[in-house]
Amino acid sequence: MKRFFPLFVFSALFLFSCSTDSRTDADRDFEELTGRFLDHYLRMHPEDASALGVRAYDHRLNDYSADGMAAALNMFRAYRDTLRSIRVETLSAAHMIDYDIFQQVLEEHIFELEELREWEWNPLTYNVTDALYHLIAREGVSLESRMRAMVQRLQAVPAVLESAQRQLTRPPAIHTQTAIQQNAGGIALLENTLPALGESLPPTLRDSLHAARDRAVSALRVYGHWLRADLLQRSTGDFRLGRERYARKFALQLETDMPPEQLLAEAERLLVECTDELDVTATSLFPVLFPGATPPGRVEEGIRRVLDRLADDHLDDSTIVGQAEAYLTRARDFVRTHDLVTVPDEPLEIIVMPEFQRGVAVAYCDSPGALEKDGKTFFAIAPTPEHWTPTRKLSFYREYNRHMLKNLVVHEAMPGHFLQLATANSTEAPTLLRSVFPSGVFAEGWATYCEQLMADTGFGGQEMKMQQLKMYLRLLINAILDQRVHAGTITEREAMQLMTERGFQEEGEAAGKWRRACLTSVQLSTYLFGNLRMRALRERAEAEAGSSFSLRGFHDTVLSYGTISPKYHPMLMKLPAPQQVVAQR
Repeated sequence: MKRFFPLFVFSALFLFSCSTDSRTDADRDFEELTGRFLDHYLRMHPEDASALGVRAYDHRLNDYSADGMAAALNMFRAYRDTLRSIRVETLSAAHMIDYDIFQQVLEEHIFELEELREWEWNPLTYNVTDALYHLIAREGVSLESRMRAMVQRLQAVPAVLESAQRQLTRPPAIHTQTAIQQNAGGIALLENTLPALGESLPPTLRDSLHAARDRAVSALRVYGHWLRADLLQRSTGDFRLGRERYARKFALQLETDMPPEQLLAEAERLLVECTDELDVTATSLFPVLFPGATPPGRVEEGIRRVLDRLADDHLDDSTIVGQAEAYLTRARDFVRTHDLVTVPDEPLEIIVMPEFQRGVAVAYCDSPGALEKDGKTFFAIAPTPEHWTPTRKLSFYREYNRHMLKNLVVHEAMPGHFLQLATANSTEAPTLLRSVFPSGVFAEGWATYCEQLMADTGFGGQEMKMQQLKMYLRLLINAILDQRVHAGTITEREAMQLMTERGFQEEGEAAGKWRRACLTSVQLSTYLFGNLRMRALRERAEAEAGSSFSLRGFHDTVLSYGTISPKYHPMLMKLPAPQQVVAQR
């Protein structure tokens, strides 16, 4: 049975989620403040509340107006001022961590609203289709209850689109182009999916749903025309954040004092090491894939020939989902057989990525909200867009061939994102603050670490090891590209050359990554940064435990803290201070 928390009990739940042993007055003040903030935050951000599994505001959308943005900024500033009045040294150890998390959350939101101000230049801000899709996909409450909420959310769609048309000025062209694509996907969702859901509803509700849908679709069509005919013509803004804003966002999002340049230098160093390891693996595979042939003299040529041969074993739009399901079963069995980590029993469904969510990533793991227990997780895979040429489609599936798909299943599902998030959701987090604001650095660090763990343990053989190393090259290039795009001047041609030549990527994958690097900032660096932190943590734990080190015990302990920033793990695990910031490959 799923559990949902009404907002009015948040403060009480927060108190009970903290240890009552040796709580000081400062602890009680902090708990009261944090509980009040969570109430306020989710009341002001109903879409986040729904995603977390709180159903009190399923009928509302966020306030995207300028007044709504100003109100949110004022709220975060006010809580920051109040938080500063609490002396952190008077708190218990657990609350010292929460104090740091709380401060980080406030500073990041203030930066986004005060300095980035994406609601003025990024049309992707106004894509509310995900908030509608959530009511379709998540089955925590009855269909009738969800569709009653859907009617009210649909009725609020025109106001969101009106705010977009009032507030957007000079977006980058690539953002507007992606918004046009996602807007069309939103229309398709409402026209193709909602009618079937409405068939089983009471007539009055069904009529209300269809009427609200028709008005929302009409508004989305008008908005789509405005995007194409008006906004796109004046989409002359720069997609680059600039060095100063990038550095600020880098520090906040990665929760680090490390200068961006240090991560860039580490990525470039590891690029050489990873290429050497690829060469060793390719050399071992060459006689298997090319019996009797003479290996090429150049390292890059040998790696590329092996990768090209592996890419010949590829899938297509009609087979990729079914094959992913088969690989998921194999990965789950492998994890259990090798006793790598405890496998939760939560369900996982592999689906075709909804059209409105395409255009940024090839796959994602959509887990239940942190406060929605026992919900289903969706592993979504994006097929190739219909408008792609056969050559472009082939390029995509050569990149995501059968061996690469195994690695993708490891990252997104087993034992990557799905297992980590299912474990976090199946255990009681030390505090609700940590559940509501999870660490993307840890989530991506864990998933990329799992790729290395599974390949090193033998899953998928040398063929998958080859793809995992290629993925690690991609992870390194992601960090390089992220920084050179937003704090530098790299061109699309230079970026494509880096990815296709230095990273051995197919043209289709590289083109998609260039788009993603332009649409997002810092997120592409979380993979490498989190991976380095995760591997350094394991090295320290192994050194401390010596011969008594248990791989499963280590993994279970790390996951038991929830999706928390890796900077807290050494303290929680009582590990000695590190000798260096990053791990060696």
